[in-house]
Amino acid sequence: MKASSRSSFPSSPLFSSQNSNSDPNNPKSLPFRLQATQKPFFKSIKCIQSPSPESIPSKPTSFSCTAVTFSPSDIADFPSRTLTGLISEFKSLPQPLDRVKRLLHYASLLPPLPESSRTDSNRVMGCTARVWLDVQRDDDGKVRFWADSDSEITKGFCACLVSVLDGVAPDQVLGLKTDDLAALNVGLPGGQRSRANTWHNVLVSMQKRTRALVAEQEGKAPFDPFPSLIVTAEGIEAKGSYAAAQAKYLFPDESRVNELVNVLKEKKIGVVAHFYMDPEVQGVLTAAQKHWPHIHISDSLVMADTAVKMAKAGCKFITVLGVDFMSENVRAILDQAGFGEVGVYRMSNERIGCSLADAAATPSYMKYLDAAFSSPPSLHVIYINTSLETKAYSHELVPTITCTSSNVVQTILQAFAQIPDLNLWYGPDSYMGANIAELFQQMTLMSDEEISEIHPSHNRESIKSLLPRLHYYQDGTCIVHHLFGHEVVEKINEMYCDAFLTAHFEVPGEMFSLAMEAKRRGMGVVGSTQNILDFIKNRVQEAVDRNFDEHLRFVLGTESGMVTSIVAAIRHLLQSTKSSSGKKINIEIVFPVSSDSLTKTSTSSSSAFKSVKMGDIILPVIPGVAGGEGCSIHGGCASCPYMKMNSLSSLLKVCHNLPDKKDVLRAYEAERFKSQTSQGKSIAEVGCEPILHMRHFQGKKELPEKLVHQVLHSQGKGR
Repeated sequence: MKASSRSSFPSSPLFSSQNSNSDPNNPKSLPFRLQATQKPFFKSIKCIQSPSPESIPSKPTSFSCTAVTFSPSDIADFPSRTLTGLISEFKSLPQPLDRVKRLLHYASLLPPLPESSRTDSNRVMGCTARVWLDVQRDDDGKVRFWADSDSEITKGFCACLVSVLDGVAPDQVLGLKTDDLAALNVGLPGGQRSRANTWHNVLVSMQKRTRALVAEQEGKAPFDPFPSLIVTAEGIEAKGSYAAAQAKYLFPDESRVNELVNVLKEKKIGVVAHFYMDPEVQGVLTAAQKHWPHIHISDSLVMADTAVKMAKAGCKFITVLGVDFMSENVRAILDQAGFGEVGVYRMSNERIGCSLADAAATPSYMKYLDAAFSSPPSLHVIYINTSLETKAYSHELVPTITCTSSNVVQTILQAFAQIPDLNLWYGPDSYMGANIAELFQQMTLMSDEEISEIHPSHNRESIKSLLPRLHYYQDGTCIVHHLFGHEVVEKINEMYCDAFLTAHFEVPGEMFSLAMEAKRRGMGVVGSTQNILDFIKNRVQEAVDRNFDEHLRFVLGTESGMVTSIVAAIRHLLQSTKSSSGKKINIEIVFPVSSDSLTKTSTSSSSAFKSVKMGDIILPVIPGVAGGEGCSIHGGCASCPYMKMNSLSSLLKVCHNLPDKKDVLRAYEAERFKSQTSQGKSIAEVGCEPILHMRHFQGKKELPEKLVHQVLHSQGKGR
């Protein structure tokens, strides 16, 4: 930059010239530095706009990406040039248009960012516009920031953040919270949520880069990155042996695909499979779907419904790739729908268990429901991932409705809205129960208008009143989601807090809080497997529509088996634009997997456990039961050993032996409950009723009258 050009910038209290001997290609020597103006802002004020229905404020957590491990903001901790001046300035402008003009004015004062800093590695994810951020520490240990954007409004946001944080100590950068930015009302319309998210996403990136600089200066060894898959329109690149082993199965052997398709067609066999099954099976099934329509991969809720559709289409048999309660549900729903003659088969002659389903089939859980029985009016909301027997026995004791991770919040809110003085008992997932309670606690901090967007029958007072009457079981966990605890969260917070974070509703509270914080700034999702898949697809579609060079990173906070469906969906979106766009979009899927969780193999092992060569890469890890993969307290493999009992060899064995004329598949057949409950009713009939109640709720958005009557009149009297 020429010296004469500096005079063209308007004067501003936020920016000043400090170094006339500048080098425009070296960020450290840029001529415009920031100088102190006003005292810092202390108190967080209500957000400048109403958040979207899914945006719910949370309590601070020691694992927040906004570095709230530090004590709350304190005036004395910030230098004089902090938020107070900006807040006062924007508040002094009564018209929204004037505030936007002032924001654009500060955009014009932002020092230019050298082309050498406009790299993909300096991009800030999650912003509608492209934003670049460069961070360094000066000789005094202070943090210096440079930023730019191809949007003038976004550039104005960056100018304000740089004015606050440039030249301060690292702990002061890390001590600022996204809530502290709430009072900067710059006049954007309430619907511009993506614009407001820029404040938060740029701040989080500033803090992540600052942590990295501090760790480097202190000589701390950086965390090893999690393994990941990078998906482009051209192909897939694996980072790490675990990811490479996952990638191997995305391109299955065509002969195996043809073998499966031929037997499915010949014998009219339908396949319903869960997202979490073995990656080898998923790869083959995904390829086979192109040739046989009666293959469906989904979460547990949809599996039974899809099986009924397959039976209506003429399938004589249904094979279920999941755990035993899923095949039980498929069997019972087919019977209820009048397809008792259709055979239903599991993938193992041994029990395929589930830690959550097992937790609900215990005396401890029945004791929990005894308390519900003694506290009318009570409703039992039971997670769909439980056995049919559990649903039946529970429903006879306490009126019961099933739920999924995607509809549990609405189910509970609707129940409290329909039934006055209700006591609600959720189970058996303790993490999900705790997360629901925390979610409702956070809602008490929202406005009535914000709460009504989530559920029209509720406000702050109603949410406060329901909290003491909301109960959840304390001793049930998913062994996979249990792994997303302290150590995994610490690493995500350190390395991936600026990425898109996904988390299943079943994860521990630490991971839940982290993902909820990301969700509030448009960078995360908390929900079911389908919610996670839809979120990733939507973010990728947005990148495709923007038509820029992009690198999006997603942390997969659930079972790693989902990667097959995710990659297939991403590649479909990217392939659709491959020929018409010269822009390169890279999508990185990160697996929170500990290296201690992987089982190494060697060429001296038995043939079933030999290393696999892919081009020039030797894979030392084989995922799935055959590889003997384990889990560790360091983060875990995020892989369900029960789901991995659904192997490709088992599927082919079952299919080739159907119809079972030689009676070799007796142990594989899904159980049809012939026993009765204590009140002499069919287990299948009673166990299906809570599921039917949920189907009614999903269609009508209200609890069925029959269930409401049961809650109000049946308890304590027997049914």
